Amino acid sequence: MRRRGSDFRRPVRRKIPNVFLVTFCGLVILLFIVLLSRENQHPTSRSVYTKRSYRHEKVMEGLNITDEMLSPDSVTRQLNDQISLAKAFLVIAKESNNLQFAWELSAQIRNSQILLSNAALRRTPLTTSESETAVRDMALLLFQAQQLHYDSATMIMRLKAKIQGLEEQMNSINEKSSKYGQIAAEEVPKSLYCLGVRLTGEWFGSTNLQRKLRQTSMKLKDNSLYHFCVFSDNIIATSVVVNSTSLNSKNPDKVVFHLVTDEVNYAAMKAWFTMNTFGEVTVDVQKFEDFSWLNASYVPVLKQLQDSDTQSYYFSGSGTDNRTPIKFRNPKYLSMLNHLRFYIPEVFPALKKVVFLDDDVIVQKDLSALFSLNLNGNVNGAVETCMETFHRYHKYLNYSHPLIREHFDPDACGWAFGMNVFDLVEWRRRNVTGIYHYWQEKNVDRTLWKLGTLPPGLLTFYGLTEPLNPSWHVLGLGYTNVDPQVIEKGAVLHFNGNSKPWLKIGMEKYKPLWDKYVDYSHPLLQHCNVH
Repeated sequence: MRRRGSDFRRPVRRKIPNVFLVTFCGLVILLFIVLLSRENQHPTSRSVYTKRSYRHEKVMEGLNITDEMLSPDSVTRQLNDQISLAKAFLVIAKESNNLQFAWELSAQIRNSQILLSNAALRRTPLTTSESETAVRDMALLLFQAQQLHYDSATMIMRLKAKIQGLEEQMNSINEKSSKYGQIAAEEVPKSLYCLGVRLTGEWFGSTNLQRKLRQTSMKLKDNSLYHFCVFSDNIIATSVVVNSTSLNSKNPDKVVFHLVTDEVNYAAMKAWFTMNTFGEVTVDVQKFEDFSWLNASYVPVLKQLQDSDTQSYYFSGSGTDNRTPIKFRNPKYLSMLNHLRFYIPEVFPALKKVVFLDDDVIVQKDLSALFSLNLNGNVNGAVETCMETFHRYHKYLNYSHPLIREHFDPDACGWAFGMNVFDLVEWRRRNVTGIYHYWQEKNVDRTLWKLGTLPPGLLTFYGLTEPLNPSWHVLGLGYTNVDPQVIEKGAVLHFNGNSKPWLKIGMEKYKPLWDKYVDYSHPLLQHCNVH
């Protein structure tokens, strides 16, 4: 084989550069291995660092919250105590109109709070050196507050005076509210007054209306029928009672209503119940002035009404006992319409059983079953009211009086007027009206009770009352909230209280229950703006 010429031969490589190349590659590989090894070890070290940092934070947090605050030598605790005391002094300084001192306290409170906030952020407790100025300045202000009599004793006295003032103010407001509420409840709305005037004019101006008055004397004495009585001077309220009973009665032709009113409203009441029909219900209207037996020699209330002290107590409000609430001084409690319930056998001498209804009720169930109830020899069938918020005898009567204390159990269960079944045969036999007269005579000085007809009723029918199922008579719709289910099941709903449904102060949520028995499209109601 022929060899190439010298010009065409490859140049010979030198061996020293190859050594450097190999050394360089080795160094690169070694560096890569070292870096990879460090990368693998880095997460562990980071994790350890993180754990150590987290543990350090928890320790410092625990130090600030527990050891630091509980330590008696803690600067943080001292500052917090100073701030709390300074805030109390700040309130008193403002009330004392010392605005300059109040501003200084506020500024120092802010400075101390900033120190505490910074210490909390950096997770280290306050040192004495950095808080010395704030503690000293706050201490000087607190000492100054004490020199101004802003000490604990002064604070307590001022707070007591403030509380006493607020209590007096609250009592005054409550008394005014009670007075205004009572006045609003007693006032006859202008629309109802207008209705009475118009009806009276209709009665005396229309001979046809007087001629239309039906004679139903036979039904009025028939004891096989269902007899109801209402004593009222409120035409529209009485109309609702009659209308609701008629609409919810299974046999309205057997229902007889005996209405008793006064001379003023007699013509208007007759006119209203003559020109309007209530199904097949029989309605009779009387006035108590026609009862010859109703005189001062027989009725203690009429005798008391002639007494000057009684008149002063109820009508002028200048009685000796100025602490008596205004509701106890309501003249309606001397109204004969309010006390006729104790003379039902005299008012209806031919009847044997009667259901008494107040004029502030509505009837939403058939009541015929009440006339077949067995009263077990008792005179009065009534729903007891001693459960829940209602009261027992000691809430109505004066048990410091020996007569009350000797004859009546203070824990005896009370009951309600408004829907009562009266056995008039048993009433006459036991002379219940005589019992009522006895207690009325004993209470001429109002030392046995003060309020209305329920207390004498509790005394008169003590031991003579048969408890009825609570669903027969649901109370409270004129002053409180009543369970809707109880209302739905109730046979008679009673709007007892000041918030009567025909008044502007009536409870709005219960007004529809009453309104549905009023025909507001009636021309007379529209003319008098009754709504």
